[in-house]
Amino acid sequence: MPDAKSNLDRLCDLVRGQNGCIWIPTFEEDYAQQLVHDAALRLGRGVWTWSVIRGVQDAKLAGASPETGTENPIVGLAALARAAEKADQSAGLGATNGPLLVCLDLVPHLGDERVLRLLRETIGRVAARGATVVLIDHRPDLPPVLSSDSARLELTLPTRDELHQIVKSTLQWAHRGTPVRVNLSRRELDTMLRNLAGLSRRQARQVVIDAVSEDRKFDASDINRIMAIKRQAVTAGGLLEYVKSPVDLSRIGGMRRLKQWLADREHALDDGALEKGLVPPRGLLVLGVQGAGKSLCAKAIATAWQRPLLRMDVGALYDRYIGESERRLRDALHQAEAMSPIVLWIDEIEKAFASAASTSTDGGLSRRMFGSLLTWMQEHRAPVFVVATANDIEALPPELLRKGRFDEIFFVDLPCAEAREEIFRIHLAKRKRDPAQFDVKALAAGTEGYSGAEIEQAIIAALHRAHARDEDLTTQLLLQTAANSPPLSVTMRERVEELRDWARGRCVPAD
Repeated sequence: MPDAKSNLDRLCDLVRGQNGCIWIPTFEEDYAQQLVHDAALRLGRGVWTWSVIRGVQDAKLAGASPETGTENPIVGLAALARAAEKADQSAGLGATNGPLLVCLDLVPHLGDERVLRLLRETIGRVAARGATVVLIDHRPDLPPVLSSDSARLELTLPTRDELHQIVKSTLQWAHRGTPVRVNLSRRELDTMLRNLAGLSRRQARQVVIDAVSEDRKFDASDINRIMAIKRQAVTAGGLLEYVKSPVDLSRIGGMRRLKQWLADREHALDDGALEKGLVPPRGLLVLGVQGAGKSLCAKAIATAWQRPLLRMDVGALYDRYIGESERRLRDALHQAEAMSPIVLWIDEIEKAFASAASTSTDGGLSRRMFGSLLTWMQEHRAPVFVVATANDIEALPPELLRKGRFDEIFFVDLPCAEAREEIFRIHLAKRKRDPAQFDVKALAAGTEGYSGAEIEQAIIAALHRAHARDEDLTTQLLLQTAANSPPLSVTMRERVEELRDWARGRCVPAD
């Protein structure tokens, strides 16, 4: 598959395409300006820049003074138009290589109808002379009348090679003041670059500076700092939640088939997997009884594969304004790709898209949102492994269950006797109790029909009772406590049996 075009290539294509206005929404203004200068150099164009502070100036002339009195946007736009006309006259009849006219943070001034009107007229005038207006702004939207006639250039985040160069150049810069000692193996550097993915160029540079500022060292211990910065970036967006995932697969009782499936595909995520003809796994749908450990699986997968775990609450994406919910979903998925490689956890997916499976009362919003998610799941190329969990199978739209959406659909049933023994051992050891001091076979036999979560709660309740009585925790006390709290398989017996009947032959048993 051919490499994607770089930001510079795409900008040059837009300029060559005679677009009168190119809009670059970004927080990386310095990078965007450098991109424009590089494009002008490649295409043999001039560059003029306007800002409300400096006014208009010839950006290709080193040390050129701004034109006096052009700070006002109306005066500034008129000055940019004159610059395009002069360049056209100098180049001669029929010239199509007019200058790039860069406007910094002009969008807020477009609330003035006069400025908006003048900008539209200026775009038409300069386009006829082969020039292009380039709007660089951190705001995400243009007035509709202008957006429809503008070519939007979304800047991609830095590639691995770019990040490598940013790390190298930043360390060289930092070394000029006080020497910096770099101690990274090739594997550690690869891990560093993988974890820098998803940060902007400015963020990546700042992370490296922060990492060396105190100890003047850059080594494997700085990987945790990078992850902390990424967590802050995710939290700031509000669309995805970073979830700590200390659980490993050994802390989950049972689920032997699921564990084997994950172990077989662990190295399919490595860079060399494609060369061997392996296709990286895309995701799992985990269905099952409440409390059986579905959510725990998502955390364990992230830990086992050494990938950050991000949780997307699809319900929180819905907004009362038309079009805003779809935009928030697109932003969340874009952010997930930017932060990749990750494990993306969509918990209780059926609740978010329940109305997508039936006649909707929300004007078709759920169907559109669901359709956008399915399309992304089918077509995304970034290393994002999706783990979706669900309790109510009837609420799931049938399109979600089609093969190809997920690599596999697992059903997590209530744990068998052997798995219950393992669960008791895990949770007793977790609470500083020696499992060998308990009759785990009797405990497993006495908790038939209990989920892993219910067994854990029975242990917690027994610990509280033992503490209140100033007694030791015993097998008998654990059995009494469990008996006093009937499991879900008893209180909702019919519903659990229906779920089991549906899953039989349709899903792969997790154990």
